[in-house]
Amino acid sequence: MPVIVAILALCAAGYGAAAGALLPRAAYRLAVPPSTPPRERCPSGHRLEGPAHGWLGRAHCPPCAASRPPEASEPPESPGDFEPSGPFEPSEAFETSEPFETSTRFFVSVCASVCAVLALSVGVRPELGVWLIATPLALLLASVDARTRRLPDVLTLPLAATTAALLGLAALVPGTGGSWKGALLGGAVLTGAYWLLHLINRRGMGFGDVKLAASVGLALGWYGWDVLFTATLLSFLLHFGYGVTLMLSKRAGWKTELPFGPFMIAGTLAGVVMGGVTA
Repeated sequence: MPVIVAILALCAAGYGAAAGALLPRAAYRLAVPPSTPPRERCPSGHRLEGPAHGWLGRAHCPPCAASRPPEASEPPESPGDFEPSGPFEPSEAFETSEPFETSTRFFVSVCASVCAVLALSVGVRPELGVWLIATPLALLLASVDARTRRLPDVLTLPLAATTAALLGLAALVPGTGGSWKGALLGGAVLTGAYWLLHLINRRGMGFGDVKLAASVGLALGWYGWDVLFTATLLSFLLHFGYGVTLMLSKRAGWKTELPFGPFMIAGTLAGVVMGGVTA
């Protein structure tokens, strides 16, 4: 069995690398201000072409690359690497230059690593397929929220629906490590809890976080209430720790709005790993 799991982890890493290579273009297109349609052109004005009507592929514009002088073949460090120059200056991310290959390498390495860890922890169980399908979308959401403090409905709603449906199918296969009923209850409870937090403090808890909570609750509820509560607490602790670190380094203040989506996703991935190991 350990050999099978190791092979599975290698296959999952390869899948994650391939999926991660398709994310940078979507991240660039979705990293826009609220109520703004996704980008359709690169910063130089070229229409974004490619798979899925220009939604999938590397953070790379062929016309721009072709017109770049030979001495500029090595991309310089710039805000166009899908990372804002500061942690809470999303307006800077909206004025990016051409995104370069560093963003592709980032998505490939992170997605491959996460998928491999999930395979090692969950093993040969039906729900592993659900986690591998959901991981690229989750990482894409984390990337967009980190740069723009928004979680687009075009990602959060399909992620929740897909996760619920696939977990329902996984529950029909023998050898699962969780419960579909528990997943549905977890999704409902966590969404309701985040909705209440949103009503209490709209600045601290955005409605996009409430929508993402449906997917998070489904994944964590699959493995039980202990995993759901532990992973949710971890998300808040990570968010708090990040905020304190920024304040100590004088990069943020008490009233600075911090994106919460990346920490929700980090806590969820940790919870799924924990649930996969203990199931």
